[in-house]
Formats: sequence, C-alpha cells, structure tokens
Amino acid sequence: MCRLYGLQATHSTRSACELLDAQNALIQQSREDARGLSNPHGWGMGQATDGTTACFRQVQPATESDAYRNEALSTEGTTVLAHVRRATVGDPSHANTHPFRHGPALLIHNGHVPAFNAVRPHLLDQLSDERRRSVRGTTDSEHVLALLLQLRDEAPDAPLHSVTREALQHLQSWVADAAPHAKPHPTDADTQTLSHDELEDILALNLLWTDGTTLAGSRLNRTLWMLERSHVRACPLCGEDHAAPPPDADYRATVLASERITDEAWTEVPNGSVFSTVDDATLHLEALNA
Repeated sequence: MCRLYGLQATHSTRSACELLDAQNALIQQSREDARGLSNPHGWGMGQATDGTTACFRQVQPATESDAYRNEALSTEGTTVLAHVRRATVGDPSHANTHPFRHGPALLIHNGHVPAFNAVRPHLLDQLSDERRRSVRGTTDSEHVLALLLQLRDEAPDAPLHSVTREALQHLQSWVADAAPHAKPHPTDADTQTLSHDELEDILALNLLWTDGTTLAGSRLNRTLWMLERSHVRACPLCGEDHAAPPPDADYRATVLASERITDEAWTEVPNGSVFSTVDDATLHLEALNA
C-alpha cells in the first residue's frame, strides 16, 4: 500500500537523514513498515523550488538500489517528496513509479481506488484531450494527478486544498456508483487491523502533490502524520543543519509521512481531511466532506 514522505519549507531544505538514517527512515519502511510488510516495487524522490521541479524514479527496491542514497543526499528544495511502492493498481514498471510528474506538478499516493477499471472512464471523461495524453502509465495515482490538474485548469485561482476536495468528492461518487460494496467515504475503522481483502473495498487516498510551489494533499483511510518545525535545528543524526536561510529570516517547515520517522512530537492528520500549505509553510487543514 506504499509509504510516503513530504516536506514543505520556507527555504530550501535537505531531507537526507529522514530518508536514510532516522529511527524509522523511509528506506527502512521499504524493507518493513509498521504493518510488517515490505514496499519493494520501486521508489522515487522529487523536489521543487520556485516552480522548478525534478524527480528520479527506479523500479527496483530502495533497499537494493545504489542510487537511493545518492539521490537522498542530493534531493533538496522548498518542497521534497519521496515514495516507496507496494503495487496495487498497475504493474511494477518505470511508468507506474512515483512521483508522477506532469509539467511542474508532482504527486505521490498511498492507497487505491476500488473498481478502478470501472471508475477510470468517468475520470477520463472529465479530462481534456491534452490531459488524457499526459497519462503515460496505468496506475490510479497518475490518473488522479491528471484529474487534479484538470480541475486546477478550470479554477486557477482556487486554493489547492479546494481542488483536492473536488477531486476526491468526484472519486467518492464514482466509486459509490461503480462498486456499491465499497466504502468510498471516510471511515473510523482502524485500517491497520484490516486484512488485504478488506482494504480492497475501501477507497484510500492519501495524496501529497505540488504545483511546483505549494504542497497540498489529503488523508483518507490510510495513516498520515505531520510535524511542524519553527526553526532550523542541528540534525541529531549528522550534526548538520539541513537548511541555511539568511540570518534574519524566519524559517518554518511542515513534514508529512505515512509513519512517524523521528522521535519528535508528530501528530496524526485527521482522517477525511484535505490540506495545503500557506506562505509560511504551515498547514491549512479542512474536513473533506464539510
């Protein structure tokens, strides 16, 4: 079901220790996550600063990749995204590996869309010809990115959490029609305790995405944690600062992850919520179905 990591900061920031060496670093979650499962079907990292994005993806497991450490050490931006995949919709291939990049936008996803073969035609009907052509792989995740960008095209001044809400509400409606047995709305169930077959019936959309400037996303039926940092701190692992803002600058950062990565004071993002960051990199959070 994948594990993901995202950071938004006021100034360019490196995430290497959280991806490599922290108590529960993302590479450890590729080997074995909190559920006792591996996430071996590829990995990727993306970064964005001032509207310029880049990403690197590989199909092999992060734990077996010589490139993973090099990319983690060099990935730096005001937005950083990283992902290790356990394939659900779409075979393990380069085209189906996260992050997905369309222009300056990047997206990573933990979860899945039930009955996606039946939902997909409804989603494609919402897209312009250009947006349809932008989809290169077969994952539900990349199709969701195309839908988000289509809705952003139609409402360019809307905040990204509103765009995210509209996309998720479309998907809830389509899943309800295509798979009446499924559970498309937020649930109070502890999804960590459910079997794989039970999870298949639950719409799960933990999304982190950026338009190249702002980080946005959602929590729906998978675990998601957040951590706010109000200053640059010397990393307890490497002893270095991971950001170097000007001396008179106010630095803030928000980190989101499927699992708590460090021993800091993480808080759980409410299930059934959408969010986007504001100029000081703090999180604006709203209920999905308010």
